[in-house]
Amino acid sequence: MSGDDLEQMYQEVILEASKHPHGKESFAPNAAVEQSADAAANVTVQASHEYCTPGESHQFNPTCGDEATIHVEVSDDEPHTIKRLVWDGHGCSISQASLSVMVDLVDGKTVDEAMDLEQTFHKLMESRGAGLDDENLEEKLGDAVVFQGVSKYPMRIKCALLGWEGLKDSIAKALAAKN
Repeated sequence: MSGDDLEQMYQEVILEASKHPHGKESFAPNAAVEQSADAAANVTVQASHEYCTPGESHQFNPTCGDEATIHVEVSDDEPHTIKRLVWDGHGCSISQASLSVMVDLVDGKTVDEAMDLEQTFHKLMESRGAGLDDENLEEKLGDAVVFQGVSKYPMRIKCALLGWEGLKDSIAKALAAKN
């Protein structure tokens, strides 16, 4: 894919995912600062899956103010599978789009598959715009490969990684709660 094509795709995917984020729900009062009084009055009652252990992680990027709480429910049976993945928060279009794309990529995957995707995304962010040397890894990332453009800008990398760090932490908490 040429640099211009990637840049065009980057812009489209990030704008679309930030405007219509997947997996976003209102459940974290500390991350719902931007909500109006009317929106805050709408309370959502949520039930966990019966055979799942939840984990939750709140992440904050002090550089730009991005904030997200990631909630994951991991199956109790082996191999542990992500049965539910939602998030609440606010921030720049990069952080919001990255969270949305992350949900699409890892929801329903095993914990091992999700952690493999997290490591691959992290490598992409360390590439400084060069991308990954392995087409199979880029293919596994799906739409997340468009964040290659973000990796050119060190101050924006934290925005893209915010949700992924929360995913890793919330899964660790869910697995620790099983012991």
